[in-house]
Amino acid sequence: MNELREPIPVYGMKKLTIEEYLEFERNAEDKHEYYQGEVFAMSGAKLAHNIATGNLYFGLRKRLEGKSCNPFNSDQRIYIPENSLFTYPDISIICGDILTKDNDELNAINPTVIVEVLSSSTRNYDMGGKFDLYRDIPTLKEYILVDSEAVKAYAFRINETGHWELEEYKRAEDTLEIKVLQLSIPLSEIYEGTKLITTG
Repeated sequence: MNELREPIPVYGMKKLTIEEYLEFERNAEDKHEYYQGEVFAMSGAKLAHNIATGNLYFGLRKRLEGKSCNPFNSDQRIYIPENSLFTYPDISIICGDILTKDNDELNAINPTVIVEVLSSSTRNYDMGGKFDLYRDIPTLKEYILVDSEAVKAYAFRINETGHWELEEYKRAEDTLEIKVLQLSIPLSEIYEGTKLITTG
């Protein structure tokens, strides 16, 4: 995900309502996350992060062409009514009809897969607190984390008993599986163009 700064006061207030946040975000030049009244400014990411994110998005777009699941980049805002989080995942995938908050065509609420690309400043949040929040999404079946500082990916999947299981991928020769979508992408493809793998 894009990097987060500290919560910022908006309109001279410490906390905003959801309606105030959405109005603020509508007119903002930069993206901001929202959680329980606090607003978090997001900054740009490093080159390896952007390359890996672009490669993965492009790979997913190719593999999902003509299917009922659609990948979205970080411009797509996700809303979790169960805990009030508004966020911009690096990649989200929605299968079937796309549902939005109050049919607003802006804030999607039913992702099937969420992908975050880890950086040093967001790693703990993405793997811990944010994953806790994402687990409140009833439709979410897989949560994929891709490291931008090492060749490594994590796939969290919900099993038949409703518990989350982890599978790790640690070599360029490994192939990341997104089982709910019945597709796979080699890590070498995700990291192509970064300095983390050698080619040729």
